[in-house]
Amino acid sequence: MLKIIIVEDNKLTAELIVNILDSCKDVEIVGIAGDIDTALHIITENSPDLVFFDINLPGGTSFDILQKLDEINFKFVFITAYDKYALRAIKLSALDYLLKPVNSVELINVVKKAKLLIKNENSDVQISALKNNMQNSKNDNEKIVLKTFECIYLIAIKDIVRCESGGAYTFFYLKDEKRITVSRLLKEYDELLKDQGFYRVHQSHLVNINYIDRFDKKQGGFLIMKDGASVPVSYRKKDNLLKMFSNYS
Repeated sequence: MLKIIIVEDNKLTAELIVNILDSCKDVEIVGIAGDIDTALHIITENSPDLVFFDINLPGGTSFDILQKLDEINFKFVFITAYDKYALRAIKLSALDYLLKPVNSVELINVVKKAKLLIKNENSDVQISALKNNMQNSKNDNEKIVLKTFECIYLIAIKDIVRCESGGAYTFFYLKDEKRITVSRLLKEYDELLKDQGFYRVHQSHLVNINYIDRFDKKQGGFLIMKDGASVPVSYRKKDNLLKMFSNYS
């Protein structure tokens, strides 16, 4: 039996979640909270397997709850209204979320996933990243969580030199010459990073324009990065890239 707690201050949303969960097998709702103190109490008392958190609550946010808990041995999912900056912060932190109004199919899929992953996937690193990104969503201090098979990395976006596609994997190259391999598609990171000075110069390459050293016109065109890497530029991207260079000059 999957024990679930709902932390949501909007009664209609909470009732909707309850109604959807009633159709799920082997699920028990062990508590509903509309504020931080109540949430802390029912989580501590009931040892849930899965908690749905509304982000904004009276007197604070749901990650205030997470930081006050002695340990987090449950899976959690954020439920949020559409907010460009909040969604970006959650995605950069590699955390699960559902958008309001809650979609029944998406909610049921989250429950199915949780049944397969009862042990907590989240970590203090991801919570820390979320809090940082919620506070710094409009400046250059954003961080991104990169999850590998062995580790969870918290990386400053400004320290990423470039990203390269490896099929179902993405390779991150950092300014300290470290390489991190993540089992997610480059396309996902293109969407996350394009507003942070990153440009998709090739189907397989996403570069931080702050680390471009020069454009080499040989063999159709290559970027030479400040780390010495040579990155191909696709024919379709070449004109826009040269226009970007002109704007900077």
